Amino acid sequence: MNRLYTFGILTLAVAPGAAAQGVVVDQGRFEITVNGADAGSEEFVIRRAGFGGGDALYANGVVARTAPEQLEIRPLLRVQPLTGAAEEYQASVKGAEQTEIRLGRAGRRYVATIRSEIGAEDREFQAQPDTRILELGVAHHYYFLRSEREGRAIAVLEPRSRRQLTLVAGAPTTEELRMGPNVVSARRVSFTDEGGGERIVWFDQQGRVLRVEIPAEAYVAERSDLVG
Repeated sequence: MNRLYTFGILTLAVAPGAAAQGVVVDQGRFEITVNGADAGSEEFVIRRAGFGGGDALYANGVVARTAPEQLEIRPLLRVQPLTGAAEEYQASVKGAEQTEIRLGRAGRRYVATIRSEIGAEDREFQAQPDTRILELGVAHHYYFLRSEREGRAIAVLEPRSRRQLTLVAGAPTTEELRMGPNVVSARRVSFTDEGGGERIVWFDQQGRVLRVEIPAEAYVAERSDLVG
């Protein structure tokens, strides 16, 4: 019953009317490069909607990848507004990969149904109180790490890769980041996983993600809508 109830809530949460309501807290576009070459784009919007106990942030977008393979990812994430912890998630992936993901929190677990070319699988993942969802290849999800403190261990779930990992926030530094013809002041934070892999994120003073870099994948996503 928990699984059916959770997915019922998720379907309601992502109905076209519900997803379009609320106050926009960030909206924009990233240009993606891999190995320094154009590899696609990502458009997204993050809204706050609801009242009282039903208050939530909804993040949805479209990632159109042209390299290293043709891929379209349409993620929709619902999180707690104060902590950024993930409550519900769904994603549709088309192109070189064909995947549909439905995931919801049920107590101390996340319960997911993942459908792909090889069939359907039901999966369960451990749910920490402040688990973040950082989907593979989705830059705007890093918005929900904007308030993390140095040294804090962050439980992370990557639904597409079926991975659970822990990221540790490094010491923030202030850098001048060139974006097109502009130079802006940005807060740079490196998040490191158990294997030493880095995910480097630049935030502006409002907490908006300006740039995401994953050196091991030669991946960079940089905001283009804020370039004057």
